Amino acid sequence: MRDFLRRFRSEGGNVALLFALTLPLVAGGAGLGIETTYWYFKDLELQAASDAAAYAAAIDKRAGASESEIAATAQREAVANGFTIAGGEVVVHTPPTSGKFSGSADAVEVQLRSPVQRFFTKIFSRSQVEARARSVAVFQTASSACVLALDPSASGAAMFSGSSSLTLNGCSVMANSVAADAITTKGSNSLLTTCLISVGGASLTGSKLTMTECDAPVTQAPTVADPYRSVPEPSAAGPCQSDSGTTRQPGIYCNGMDLKGNVKLDPGVYVVTGGNFKINSNAKITGDGVTIFFNGSTSPAINGTATVQLSAPTSGAYSGVLFMGDRESTAGRATFNGTADSKMTGAIYFPNNLVEYLGDFEGENGCTQVVAKTVAWNGNATFNSDCTDHGMHTLPAMKLVKLAE
Repeated sequence: MRDFLRRFRSEGGNVALLFALTLPLVAGGAGLGIETTYWYFKDLELQAASDAAAYAAAIDKRAGASESEIAATAQREAVANGFTIAGGEVVVHTPPTSGKFSGSADAVEVQLRSPVQRFFTKIFSRSQVEARARSVAVFQTASSACVLALDPSASGAAMFSGSSSLTLNGCSVMANSVAADAITTKGSNSLLTTCLISVGGASLTGSKLTMTECDAPVTQAPTVADPYRSVPEPSAAGPCQSDSGTTRQPGIYCNGMDLKGNVKLDPGVYVVTGGNFKINSNAKITGDGVTIFFNGSTSPAINGTATVQLSAPTSGAYSGVLFMGDRESTAGRATFNGTADSKMTGAIYFPNNLVEYLGDFEGENGCTQVVAKTVAWNGNATFNSDCTDHGMHTLPAMKLVKLAE
């Protein structure tokens, strides 16, 4: 009996010692399972914050925000969705630098990194555990425009009146204004378009309106960015060109341009300053690869009996831009008139002016766009949406944002 008790005490001591030695391993193993689950849920939380940040940042980019504004939005939304800045990192790439949408101008990539606390597993390692998440949001054009009014608040930002007839094949009218009557139709005019799209509302009276893809105007739509906002403004400093003869050369016209009779404009950029751009009655003006920039308070004055056959460059910094107004212009309005024989191929771009479109003209294959602070339409024309062969930008009318990666 004594031998049995002695052996029991000896074996019991061994078991106790073995249990004491293995307890940290058992606890660490159990802790590893618990902490792995904890880390997994931290990854899910971080991914949700990353998704929210990328989505919000893409909405900002769609509206034309700067890179710094986009980055600030991404960080703000990540924090609002549980991300902790202390010890963490927010990286925003626009366009993305990796993945399927690498280099895409219509995408935003957000990467989040955040330290994760250890508990039981400190027994095995003191190294930091880091959770990571990556999201890419893209926006896709759901509808393109041929006429885009940029003013954020004007009533009648896009106005169609009188007895005009306008056909927009495959493209829409878009207004960024929040006014209840941002898009206005009245009178006896005829308007055919895929859709009327407004950040605010639409007021429709009298007109014959046909929309091929909408049962009613789309209102409360998101704002879209100015598609030509990155086009540089030419300098108005330098030697003055002579405004005489049957051919004009690119350059700076310090006292405006006064075109009479038959005049050919050679390819290049024309800067009109110190006076207006006048095309007189019965004149015939031709030119390919031409961009005409209106500096300061200068504006175009085109007689309704003139024939104007001009086209924009199809490549380079001014690709697709035929007429361009100063972004700080004080001219008030730019009026375009012409005969049925006139062809103005390219964008009529006046971001700080009213464009008054009175002429019965259109571009080659219907390739004319009007992008202006506000637009007043009382002319006849047919525009087409696909003008990439003429170097023109696509005009977004409505873009949908979605998470893609």
